[in-house]
Amino acid sequence: MSEAASTRTPVALLPSLAPLLHAWLPHQRWFAGKGHPVTGFSLVSATELLPLDGGSGPGLLHLLVRVKQPGLPAPSSQDCYQLLLGVRETLPPHLARALIGHLAEGPLAGRTLYEGLHDPRLAELILERLRTPGALGPLRFDRFDRVPAIPAGLAARPLDAEQSNSSLVYGDAYILKLFRRVHPGPNPDLELPLALARAGCDRVPAPIAWYEATSPEPYTLGVLQPFLRGSQDGWLLALDSLAAGRSFTDEARALGSVTAEVHTALAGELPTVMLRRPQTEHLAVAMSQRLEAAAQAVPALLPYVPRLRAAFDALAAPGSRDRAWRAQRVHGDLHLGQTLRGGGPHGDGHWSVIDFEGEPARPLGERRRPQPPVRDVAGMLRSFDYAARTHRPWNPDWAERCRTAYCEGYAEAGGDDPRAEPELLRAYETDKAVYEVLYEARHRPDWLPVPMAAIDRLAAAT
Repeated sequence: MSEAASTRTPVALLPSLAPLLHAWLPHQRWFAGKGHPVTGFSLVSATELLPLDGGSGPGLLHLLVRVKQPGLPAPSSQDCYQLLLGVRETLPPHLARALIGHLAEGPLAGRTLYEGLHDPRLAELILERLRTPGALGPLRFDRFDRVPAIPAGLAARPLDAEQSNSSLVYGDAYILKLFRRVHPGPNPDLELPLALARAGCDRVPAPIAWYEATSPEPYTLGVLQPFLRGSQDGWLLALDSLAAGRSFTDEARALGSVTAEVHTALAGELPTVMLRRPQTEHLAVAMSQRLEAAAQAVPALLPYVPRLRAAFDALAAPGSRDRAWRAQRVHGDLHLGQTLRGGGPHGDGHWSVIDFEGEPARPLGERRRPQPPVRDVAGMLRSFDYAARTHRPWNPDWAERCRTAYCEGYAEAGGDDPRAEPELLRAYETDKAVYEVLYEARHRPDWLPVPMAAIDRLAAAT
């Protein structure tokens, strides 16, 4: 990509890429609009992170592209995606699986386009940009001022286990999460860990560096954090416990304590509010609306709707109208898979919480809104139930013991005992189970009985 080509990029490049993106983009795991036709693209920004300069390459092109899908409700019909595209004259065999296609026209005619993150040379270039803060066109690279300098020359490798985003590991020392579907405004997965790091909370890996788009709108694009090598995923630990017939209550109690620590630190660093009658009524209405929409999409929910709605109505019942609940910034999508034990400098017994992005399907403004901490508690309680349901035979006592221990740990670490507000806890757990029913029906129908069992239990309790 010569200087002349760079000048023509915003006008001439995207039309030449469009046929290849039409074929490639819908098949990526992080693409949210699967099943709906793509009718076009519009360019938000284009930056040459590594110009091709007329040689054989590689070059690295950073694009923010708005994807037009009229079949989706707004704003999803105009979602913006971050693309990091490699460009070479010919693709070496070891990059064959990264191929996107060959360009027949435009400023890169005759070149080969591929997924840049699979090219170690290009992936290492991104780390070099993060090592030296500053601006490059509409992109800005920045670093946390309380961490040591990032060493040079760390080998890069992509992680294959990502869903809604992509990750690169550098030398088993750092992990860079690259957000694929991006929204204007601060991403909670940078905003909240940064606040926790400033508060001195070591339960969340501190951001080392990050990069953002500054125009035409602000977007958080990637966050570099320590890679907790040797850590164990909380979900897999729970499944191992079930398979071996071991208790998981000590781990559940520790996770409750960790959750309370994180909530306390967030409340100390970021604003808190009180949810009074109007806000509580709005919360109940929103939950009821999600229930109605889910029941229309998943008919198996229909018989449960009146009893489930009662759990939401209880929030705004006459006896509750004078109640007020504290709301603050929370994780937003807390479950066993968002926790790690061991790894890093803290030792094997240390638990960490990761992935503060919240539920990616929800609007960014909603994810950044203060909410009762019990929302995170409800998410973890549902996760214990999910783990127990994966085991044959089903072990409901295991889940119940974990739920009790988790709430006890939360209260012992200074949090309000979630069981002291049963209406609020039941409403949030019901709302989470409804979300799970809709998700499983759309993406993993074989798992639908798991949240449906919770629906049956919660409806009976109501």
